[in-house]
Amino acid sequence: MNTSAHRRDVYQRAADILTLNDRGHYTVPTSGLYPFQWNWDSCLVAIGQQQLDEARAWTELNTLFEHQWDDGMVPHIIFHVNDEGYFPGPEVWSTGRAIQTTGITQPPVAGFAASRLFERANDKVLARTQAAALLTRIDRWHEWFYRCRDPQDTGLVALIHPWESGRDNSIDWDKALAAVPTEGLQPYQRRDLQHTKADHRPTMAQYDGYISLVQHFRSLNWDNERLHDASPFRVVDPGFNAILIRSCSEIAALAEQLGEHDIATRNRDRAMAGLMAMESLWSEQHQQYVCYDRVAGEHVDSASVGGLLAAFADIPEARMHALAKRIDTLSSAVNFLIPSHDPADERYDGKRYWRGPAWLIINYLIADGLERGGFDSLVERIESASLQLIDESGFAEYYDPNSGEPCGGSTFTWTAAMVMEFLQQPAKAG
Repeated sequence: MNTSAHRRDVYQRAADILTLNDRGHYTVPTSGLYPFQWNWDSCLVAIGQQQLDEARAWTELNTLFEHQWDDGMVPHIIFHVNDEGYFPGPEVWSTGRAIQTTGITQPPVAGFAASRLFERANDKVLARTQAAALLTRIDRWHEWFYRCRDPQDTGLVALIHPWESGRDNSIDWDKALAAVPTEGLQPYQRRDLQHTKADHRPTMAQYDGYISLVQHFRSLNWDNERLHDASPFRVVDPGFNAILIRSCSEIAALAEQLGEHDIATRNRDRAMAGLMAMESLWSEQHQQYVCYDRVAGEHVDSASVGGLLAAFADIPEARMHALAKRIDTLSSAVNFLIPSHDPADERYDGKRYWRGPAWLIINYLIADGLERGGFDSLVERIESASLQLIDESGFAEYYDPNSGEPCGGSTFTWTAAMVMEFLQQPAKAG
């Protein structure tokens, strides 16, 4: 098969996965392991969906925001259907919603996704209508972050649960999660290990911390005005904040185009404050951004991909060059970019979820930021490595960056959507 035909075939296989996991008004990440709607999954998948059906892409975002809480939060999972094969399900969260959701959030990539859909739209009338409706909702979510997760007005928001980061068991959280009290933890039974290998997933000790936090927040009736200060886990993640900053910038620009100048000003101010505050997370030792533990009052000694994700935002040129150099250095340590942790760290594990594996969604976000910074050759290497993983191992959830072994779930929706983005339209794939 020639190169052009091969790329069209890969593109079609990716599109087929989006169709396979489509539930009409939302998509699931993959059947079995993740049978509901996940927040940042949906936003990133919508970008791929636009290449197939613009109206369906907007529906994906609208479905997510139909479940926005009254206080502005957009939850990380929406339980549209019952599925006893997943834990922790709605009965564990008990958030009291008509259609149950979790009580925590996820990386706020919706502003970026909505802006990208608008920018690329062929149906401009549909795009203006849909974007205008989403604009206020996304602005409310951004406002919620800075009100409820940055009560000291530092310019940076904190996570109160590792799951909010999207990087559940990252080495970044080890120390802070170990300090979470687990006395009185109610018995529970994991279900994720029924669908994938135990050595690909978080440990039981980590799960004890995760569920302890959920039970603690539930005891506070999911009152977001209280949860930040009441949480024994409060970590500022540079990758999460970079996504929020970029989304604020994108929404500011979109709002200007739609004549919503107040929304534009608010989000531009948030982005500027966040970018200035990001400097407090820079590590000269690691030559990248690192997390900050608000409970312990110290930076986290962990060179994870969260610090490299800062490239997604409009960070200073010198910092962007340093991150590009870090990624280039990492490329000599693995066969496939970008590992989710530095392989030189003794805590690195190339098969265990976010402690080393490569993820195509992370590759996409970092590559997008690097492309804006003019690092075209590095972007090409990241995209090439991503597509090589697909050729060798299929559309997995994530991959061992050395062996290329597929890990986690299979026929994974956002992996497929990112492949479609790397390849773009089939007409351009030759």
